Amino acid sequence: MEKYRTRRIVTIAISLVIIAVAIAAMVSVARALFFSNNGNTADVTASQQALISTNADRSVSMTVRGPIVANEDFRTYTITITPNGRAVVVSKGYLATVVSNTKLANNIPAYEQFVYALNKANMMRGTELTGDANDIRGVCATGHVYEFSILKNNTAEKTLWTSTCSSAHGSLNATLSQLTGLFNVQIPEIKSITGKL
Repeated sequence: MEKYRTRRIVTIAISLVIIAVAIAAMVSVARALFFSNNGNTADVTASQQALISTNADRSVSMTVRGPIVANEDFRTYTITITPNGRAVVVSKGYLATVVSNTKLANNIPAYEQFVYALNKANMMRGTELTGDANDIRGVCATGHVYEFSILKNNTAEKTLWTSTCSSAHGSLNATLSQLTGLFNVQIPEIKSITGKL
């Protein structure tokens, strides 16, 4: 009788342990399936911290590429904003011959307001594409391609892109018109500077 009780208690204890392990495994699987962010949250947080940093070595940029046309008619422009300056460079041709280079002063409070506005507009929310998916050569041949970058010491740390073509959404996960508007108003007379683009 005593052996039977002991066996029964051991069997019940083992069953409880197995049930507890099974429940823990199901909870882990459910978390992985429904609450996993695949590391994107950490990436976004790091990108956001880099974006809103006002250190002197930091900057942000927007590059706009026009339609793919004859070399003589091809245009791009890049707006770069740093804590100490604002610049817009307009280039023509596929060899990027500089047509105009406008430079303006900036200050840290102005830069801080700007990058916080970009952050609230979700500029760095997207995930960079890799390989061929991130190759913008020939993308949106009849429209415009937009690249948004955060830089440290003039080297891009993260670049997201999109286009005006419905077939090429790119990696940007934000409202394009809001971001382009924020960049463009940093440069007075931007429309006359960028011309046809």
